[in-house]
Amino acid sequence: MAGERNTNEPALQGASQSLDQFKYEIANEFGIQLGGDRTSRENGRVGGEMTKRMIQFAEQQLKSGNMTSVVNQPGGLKQQNNNQGSWS
Repeated sequence: MAGERNTNEPALQGASQSLDQFKYEIANEFGIQLGGDRTSRENGRVGGEMTKRMIQFAEQQLKSGNMTSVVNQPGGLKQQNNNQGSWS
């Protein structure tokens, strides 16, 4: 998109493409065409739904005991946060 200045980086390396696909799938479900000509409310609705679903997924993974693989994998959350000094 023209003029896009997104400086956010995914916590896991290589996740950008999947997150973009996820974003457009949700926008499609809501019948929203993402872009700068849309209201903050429309674009924000998509981001809010992404957050909601990712939290639900993480909670399911934690409940089933599968979250350790995400946290400990190479480039995973534990390694990246160790580099920032916030996780042990």
